[in-house]
Amino acid sequence: MSQLIATDVYYDEAHALTVDLYQPAQPAKGGIVLIHGGGWFQGDKHKDADWAERLAQAGYFVLAPNYRLAKVAPYPAPLDDMATLLTWCRTHDLPFPAAHLAAVGASAGGNMAVELAIRFGLPAVSLSGILDIAPWLAAHPDVTPRPRDPEGATHAASATINQGGRDPEFYKWFITNYLPDPAQYAAATPAPRVTAKTGPMFLANALAEFVPMSGVLQMAAALADAHVPFTVQAIAGSAHGKGYLDAVFADTVQFLDQTLL
Repeated sequence: MSQLIATDVYYDEAHALTVDLYQPAQPAKGGIVLIHGGGWFQGDKHKDADWAERLAQAGYFVLAPNYRLAKVAPYPAPLDDMATLLTWCRTHDLPFPAAHLAAVGASAGGNMAVELAIRFGLPAVSLSGILDIAPWLAAHPDVTPRPRDPEGATHAASATINQGGRDPEFYKWFITNYLPDPAQYAAATPAPRVTAKTGPMFLANALAEFVPMSGVLQMAAALADAHVPFTVQAIAGSAHGKGYLDAVFADTVQFLDQTLL
C-alpha cells in the first residue's frame, strides 16, 4: 500500500504554491512530478490524487504540485513554477534517488511534462499534451475562440472532462488565454526546441479527440531527428488525457521503469 504522507507543503512561499507527497510502501524506485491539467485556466493537484496513488503503488515517490494559473500568471509562469519545484526537490532530502526523477501529466500537464524533458532532460509521460501551438494557430486563423463555463469542470473527475471529441473553438481559446501575446506562440511550441539533451518521452493521444494528434507527430519527428528515444501510442476514439489512462497505464509504468532505473 502507498500513502499520502503530506499535503500542501510549500515549495514556493512567495507565490503560495504547494505540493502533495505520496510515499510507496517499499523504497522508492524514483520520483515523479505529476502535473495536473485544466488548460492552464483551471484544475488543482487534488484532481490527480487517484493517478498519484497508482504511481505510488507502482513504486514511485510522487510529487503533485499546484502552479499559477493563466488568469493570475500566464505563460511562462507555470513553467517557471515547475523549475522552482525542481530546485526545491534538489535542496530537500526526499526519499528517492535524486537522479531518478521524471515528469508526468495530461493535457496542459502533458505540455509541461514535455517542457521539463526539454529544459532539464527529465523523462516525460504526456497524455494528450498541448503540443501543436504555433503551427495549429497559424493554420486556423478563421476559428473564433470560444470559452466554456470555467466552473463546469471544476469539481468533475478529470477522466470525464473534454471527452466529446474535437472542439477547435475552445482549443484556440484556452491556448490564447495562456499565451496572450502572439509573439509567444513560437516560443511556447515544444518541438522546435528538442535537442539531443532532451529526456526520453512517452507520448499518447487519441485519434479523434479534443487535442490534435499533429502535436505528437511533430514531437516524434523532432525527437527522431535528435536521436532521443520515444514511444508513441495512438488511441482509437475521442477520449482525452485521463479518459484513456487505464489503457496506457501499464505501458507508462514500463517506460518509467526502463528510463529511470
